[in-house]
Amino acid sequence: MNASGPSTLNRSTRLVRTDIPDSWAWIRFDLLVRIVPFMLAYAFVYELDTRRAALGWSAGRLGVQLIFAAVAAPLMLGAAVWVQLWLTRRRGALSVPASARDAWFQAGFYLINGPVEEAFFRGLVQGGLGVMLGVPASFTIATAIYVLYHRLGRWPWSDTFATALVGVPLGLAFWLLPGPPSLLGVSIAHIAATCGFLGPGPYLLKRLNLV
Repeated sequence: MNASGPSTLNRSTRLVRTDIPDSWAWIRFDLLVRIVPFMLAYAFVYELDTRRAALGWSAGRLGVQLIFAAVAAPLMLGAAVWVQLWLTRRRGALSVPASARDAWFQAGFYLINGPVEEAFFRGLVQGGLGVMLGVPASFTIATAIYVLYHRLGRWPWSDTFATALVGVPLGLAFWLLPGPPSLLGVSIAHIAATCGFLGPGPYLLKRLNLV
């Protein structure tokens, strides 16, 4: 292994260790300012819109959705871990759960966060705008909004643009998978990607001595 390998990185990478109280502090804030408003916005439009099928609140073709999830989830999990490692080597810092308990605690939140973000960005924005503007335009707008909104959380631009690796394929899947639009498959894949990039993924990188 050359000089730029993990042994060098272990000495130069700044690890910000978190525990459950640290994670709960930002999760509680996220629940109030993002998760609950996203859920309320989706529910409000769903109740009012007579063309609600476009919003994806169905299982779609269940077999197709589950096959997509079974293939996409491990691929996106692995890709997210790799991207996080690559970005960590560039930025020289990483937030890492100090224990498996905190990694699992964060993963529990991502089980909520993934479906809610998919409902808002893929269902409400992409699906809703698709009825008015057509699917190609709504896919482009929803994906751009999804990527750029991460900047509101003060993510570095490199991390912000990395979210396109989730937004683009999941937006395409929501649009192109056979059957009625469904949030099922894309939500499962989203959970896997987030767990690879945040919380469990960085914890795994630390356990493997890659950071």
